[in-house]
Amino acid sequence: MIDKPGMIDKTEGYTLEDRHNSRRLRLQTLVRLRWLAVGGQALTVFIVAFWLKFPLPLVASSSLIAALAWVNFYLTIRYPPTHRLEPPAAFALLGFDLLQLCALLFITGGLANPFAALVCVPVIISFASQPIRYSTALIGVAMVCITVLAFSPFPLPWFDGVEINVHNVMQFGVWCSIASTMAFAAFYAYRVSMEASQLADALAATELVLQREKHLSQLDGLAAAAAHELGTPLATISVVAKEMERELKDDDRFREDVMLLRSQSERCRDILRRLTTLSSEGEAHMRRLPLSSMIEEIVAPHREFGIALELIEKSPRKGEPVTDRNAGIMYGLGNLIENAVDYAREKVIVTVEHDHDKVLIVIEDDGNGYAPDILTRIGEPYVTKRQREDTAGGLGLGLFIAKTLLERSGASLIFANRDPESAGARIRIEWPRMLIDANSTK
Repeated sequence: MIDKPGMIDKTEGYTLEDRHNSRRLRLQTLVRLRWLAVGGQALTVFIVAFWLKFPLPLVASSSLIAALAWVNFYLTIRYPPTHRLEPPAAFALLGFDLLQLCALLFITGGLANPFAALVCVPVIISFASQPIRYSTALIGVAMVCITVLAFSPFPLPWFDGVEINVHNVMQFGVWCSIASTMAFAAFYAYRVSMEASQLADALAATELVLQREKHLSQLDGLAAAAAHELGTPLATISVVAKEMERELKDDDRFREDVMLLRSQSERCRDILRRLTTLSSEGEAHMRRLPLSSMIEEIVAPHREFGIALELIEKSPRKGEPVTDRNAGIMYGLGNLIENAVDYAREKVIVTVEHDHDKVLIVIEDDGNGYAPDILTRIGEPYVTKRQREDTAGGLGLGLFIAKTLLERSGASLIFANRDPESAGARIRIEWPRMLIDANSTK
């Protein structure tokens, strides 16, 4: 038992395409990295050629560095700093960087060059920011390039009269070292980037859900504001209607219309007066409610789906916590109960218990329970696994949102399966009473 359609519909604006779009590489970031590469390559060539005075194909090396600088300069003046690269464009630029670097290494010793490991850099950038298919293609190009570098006929720049010959076994070892480093670093960068992106998107979805719940809970305030704003023009209409009634009471043509206008304006004022009274006098009553009332309000919408929903109160209602109407708590508990109802066979049990130290809610169902491979990952974003064929799949955000909202309120959650003799899942939600009891701060 894991996400349900109802839990995902509330975040339906988030798609896989949106997540990929949010990871597009910004051109300015790539341009700055390339200027760093241009400066590093130029400095290295200068030191090798003019300080160490090693023989170096200076013209060819300078031409390759100038080509990278020219492309970077063109991109700087052609596109705005905020431009974000589509995956094909990013692949082309990173591929160009890779080929330029490999060409420079090829004419300066190939794999014998101590800077050969820098071939990994464009690949790591790609795996950290681009779709997997483009990154896989780029690492394929990189593997071909380091293989070609192993057969470079150009010697490593060194002292006059001395030539460094790297044995074939050593060449193969360097190749394996670069290839394995590239593969490991690329995989690591991809996993870290994906997890960070998923978490950021899931938290954004959580904020949107919580925002909507807060907006719903603030409708009484909007009604009061509307009543206040409409009060003055309605009062004016009422005064004018009274004057017209007094002046036209003997005129049969307008008397009924004027009386109707006055009665309807008075009716509108009465409606607005009741709205204002509800907001000002009943606001505290609506905002705070006993724990039992809050649980019943959360449970009630889920009683009409053919599943027996039993509410057990282990503690007496006398002295029960009086809690604020917290949108995050109500939405989170509602999602967990909805989840249990969707996957239960016949029955869901909600147990409520409180004492001087804690408030405890346990939600149990008689469904299949959590799959063993999912149980340890409950609450992570985009973790979803269905065990019923009659339900549609979601993005795996439902439990993550519920868990996040409840934890923000101070709750600790434990997801588990019920005892071996009782099939189904169990969710234990516990708060310190001082956090959930609004009276504790009075």
